[in-house]
Amino acid sequence: MNAKMFLWLTVTFFLTTVSLAEGQQTGKVPRIAFLLASSPGADSRVEGFRQGLRELGYIEGKSIAIEWRYAEGKEDRLPKLAAELVQLNVEIIVTDGTNVNRAAKSATKTVPIVMASDADPIGNGFIASLARPGGNVTGLINLLTGLSGKRLELLKEAIPGISRVGVIWNPENPSSVSGFRETQEAAQVLAMQLQSLEVRGPDEFEGAFQATTKRQAQALSVVSDSLMFNNRRRLLELAAKHRLPTMHTQSLWVEAGALMSYGTYFPDLYRRAATYVDKILRGAKPADLPVEQPMKFELVINLKTAKQIGLTIPPNVLARADKVIK
Repeated sequence: MNAKMFLWLTVTFFLTTVSLAEGQQTGKVPRIAFLLASSPGADSRVEGFRQGLRELGYIEGKSIAIEWRYAEGKEDRLPKLAAELVQLNVEIIVTDGTNVNRAAKSATKTVPIVMASDADPIGNGFIASLARPGGNVTGLINLLTGLSGKRLELLKEAIPGISRVGVIWNPENPSSVSGFRETQEAAQVLAMQLQSLEVRGPDEFEGAFQATTKRQAQALSVVSDSLMFNNRRRLLELAAKHRLPTMHTQSLWVEAGALMSYGTYFPDLYRRAATYVDKILRGAKPADLPVEQPMKFELVINLKTAKQIGLTIPPNVLARADKVIK
């Protein structure tokens, strides 16, 4: 065998080996899961996550497989769904909110969990600290309760002369308790009177609104959690019936008919969750990935709702809105 032939065979062998190795690496499509408390359908948060994957070069169904699971508002289904995903040996479970995070955390201590959203992951016992989560959970916090005071301030600006506000909250949710306490502190600074409206289930909404009307509250601030969010249409129907302007934590409420919301821009939060998925698939450990805070916030106002309840939003407040629904 002459030198040229030997060199040709060596190069051919090398290229073939590299090609086979690359084929083996790219042949395995990573499979992750996304567990949600909501129902399937158009959801800007989910689309935000998909956008994040696309930006990182992932194509759903081709370079990454996603097992989608929805509790459809029935949160008692979450533990079973989480256990099912663990049995499927998915590489990562992405979760959507405190109760979903809790179900996934209870189902596995080894499968990486990426929280797309949580109000208080330290208080809820999911992580040790923001900087060093420890364990198998990391992701993002949503500051749902951390902005309660700002929401009350915006409500006062939007309704000049307002002095009495009802606050509807779930005392069985630790995050809601924190949100209510923060609202109380803000009310003292703003010289506003708060009416506490505790609800533990959808059947208590009607009574809460009757109490609000009886005590002549001029607006309602909703400390959102899964109970409120999963029953938001019923809650907003009652608000319209009692002609009460309402303040909320995210734009999905306003899109459903609420007056105002101020808080984290959730599509961006979920988009950033995709970066955690990418890092973990590349070998990073959840315990070493710091939990991050929101970077984008939005004020959304529904002028159609304002007109229905006979309210005029001051121009200076409208000018600050990131989105106005007409």
